[in-house]
Amino acid sequence: MQQALAFLGRWLRISHVSSGFIAVLVGYTSSVAIVFQAASAAGADPAQLGSWMWALGIGMGVTCIGLSLAWRTPVLTAWSTPGAALLATSLGDIGMSQAIGVFLFSSALITLSGVTGWFQRIMDHMPRNLANAMLAGILLQFGLALFGAVREQAALVLLMFATFIVARRLLPRYAVPLAFLAGILWAAGAGMLHLGGLDWTPTRPVWMAPEFSWPALLGIGIPLFIVTMTSQNVPGLAVLRANGYDTPASPLITWTGLAGVALAPLGGFSFNLAAITAAICMSPDADPDAAQRYKASVWAGLFYLATGVFGATVVGLFAAFPAALVAAIAGLALLGTLGAGISEALREPEGREAALVTFLATASGMSLLGVGSAFWGLVLGGLCHALARRRR
Repeated sequence: MQQALAFLGRWLRISHVSSGFIAVLVGYTSSVAIVFQAASAAGADPAQLGSWMWALGIGMGVTCIGLSLAWRTPVLTAWSTPGAALLATSLGDIGMSQAIGVFLFSSALITLSGVTGWFQRIMDHMPRNLANAMLAGILLQFGLALFGAVREQAALVLLMFATFIVARRLLPRYAVPLAFLAGILWAAGAGMLHLGGLDWTPTRPVWMAPEFSWPALLGIGIPLFIVTMTSQNVPGLAVLRANGYDTPASPLITWTGLAGVALAPLGGFSFNLAAITAAICMSPDADPDAAQRYKASVWAGLFYLATGVFGATVVGLFAAFPAALVAAIAGLALLGTLGAGISEALREPEGREAALVTFLATASGMSLLGVGSAFWGLVLGGLCHALARRRR
């Protein structure tokens, strides 16, 4: 009995549960609409859209739980948001069957990248200060959105901020969940939560047979692969490195690729390492002990599984929260990680110029050749870093 209670005490810590839930909340509310657009572009009917959400939730849940437990590291996976945006603008002319073929092709390329190990070799040479600078650049928009949300719901956001500040002094481990609870209670009292139309029927997966055509594979499959690797897996692994986790890259990439291969016929268009939401589970708010933060990712995986089984229900639930509440809790949850990233990026004087270039380029949101700012921030910062070393 005592062993059972001790086990529950280790796994039911509120900071782990809340960090996992907030990571899933932020991930879904920030980009689920783009996934809907991609599915609609492929001609998905309601049952197929439900299957897409089932496959994505199950795939992210299984990979989060499995990889986090295997390496005792807070590994959080996600769908490719830039990939979904690419699909939303590219699938209109090919139909669902060829879209499934594209998903299989891209996921097979991701698996090959992990098996061959070339991605690991590239990441092993990334300077740690540039990884922190890129992380800070990614998270800056969330810090700004925290205070930008005051324009929409001043009372709600300021209440959450005040709760967070006070709890930081009195109950630092529970500052984020208490701020989230305060926001929910205020929103409920103000009539801003709309929960009446939720449907609790479990989602059923739908098999969608693939069809392969070279124009679709080359014109959509390869760009989907490149976008997922550069805009998702590169910053995802950089976040791990920036937080001091040296988990080998190749197995992580391989298993996310295999998840995509297995679930593509059900609508799982792409799986990759998460960056922004992963930072929530790697924050000291998740656990002061870095070796225990993997439990927050395991909880995120459990919530992902729930989003898969009850895909339409959970999407409706997340949509019921006010946008200002989601923006505020994301900014508060990432505040400590943003500060640590900036501090570590600028700590060494000789590396500050390269780190600033990486930070500013990433935060700018620039896009070049269809590739996002996180990748180009690392490229430009890496060039500055190499030139500075050559001068020295």
